[in-house]
Amino acid sequence: MDREFLLVDGYNIIHAWAPLKELAKENLEAARDKLIEIMSNYQGYKKITVIVVFDAHKVKGSIGKTYKYHNIYVVYTKEAETADNYIEKVAHKIGHKQRVRVATSDGLEQIIILGKGATRISARELYNEVKQMKEQIRNHYIKKKTIKRNTLESFLDPSVAEWMEKIRRQK
Repeated sequence: MDREFLLVDGYNIIHAWAPLKELAKENLEAARDKLIEIMSNYQGYKKITVIVVFDAHKVKGSIGKTYKYHNIYVVYTKEAETADNYIEKVAHKIGHKQRVRVATSDGLEQIIILGKGATRISARELYNEVKQMKEQIRNHYIKKKTIKRNTLESFLDPSVAEWMEKIRRQK
């Protein structure tokens, strides 16, 4: 096992995370885009393979669509295929060879994917991981960003600074 995968049930997560749920009420596409952006940042931090899956099973004639967004994969299922079906199929295919986690709060789906060799993470647990990741990045940035004083001394030749210090002490 050398790679780790995170399969995300897109609409399940959108409807479980309050900020995305509110956004989805007004604009579902914006909520999808926001989740994709969040998961892209998460992937960049965790360095795992992230696949976000959205249902398109009720879309007549949908042949499905998969594309890469920055560093993650986004999947829209084909007609008559739910995100759960797709996730189960992928979990079954790679779950015994690779480390696979599935992000969903669908209780039945959680039981099914466990039998496919994957582990589960609830929507709330993923939300907490994302919040923790943002906090760690913020703390790392703050720690890294040292405040440097912008003084004349920092630009002076050391011998000139020493000469000026001698003059200051003579007063």
